[in-house]
Amino acid sequence: MKATVRVTLKPGVLDPQGQTIQRASAAIGFARIADVRQGKFFEVELSDDGDVEAARAELERFARDVLSNPVIEDYRVEFM
Repeated sequence: MKATVRVTLKPGVLDPQGQTIQRASAAIGFARIADVRQGKFFEVELSDDGDVEAARAELERFARDVLSNPVIEDYRVEFM
């Protein structure tokens, strides 16, 4: 069973890396790029024991406790 986890900064949290990318994009000719927010993307493979709800609960907990900082980041889990 495969899933993805996308981790992004919460709205209102400063994103210096995204700001740097946006400024650099303008400097190299991408004038229409108004804002960039960076994040993290994870592909996770889970053992397939048939219990989708238990797998989702475990992955949600893993994303919250390990892959993200819930104070400043949001995450989204999607099964493939």
